[in-house]
Amino acid sequence: MATQSTNLTHAQSETRARLMARVDAFFAALGQGMNAYMHRKSRMDEIEALNAKSDAELAEIGITRDDIPRYVFRDTFYI
Repeated sequence: MATQSTNLTHAQSETRARLMARVDAFFAALGQGMNAYMHRKSRMDEIEALNAKSDAELAEIGITRDDIPRYVFRDTFYI
């Protein structure tokens, strides 16, 4: 009579490592998306605040109403 034994610990550890890598990748992507959203949201708040100002207040800053998006995103786009 022959007995056979199988060591599953190596296969289980590889499966676990792959699963953990996928979970890590998921949360990394989620974090990047959240970061992009928060960055965009903060810009929208600044645009809304500038739109709420009068033309005279905007002139004091040195911009016109048409320049608001360019002013808010000046560090992102070289316009």
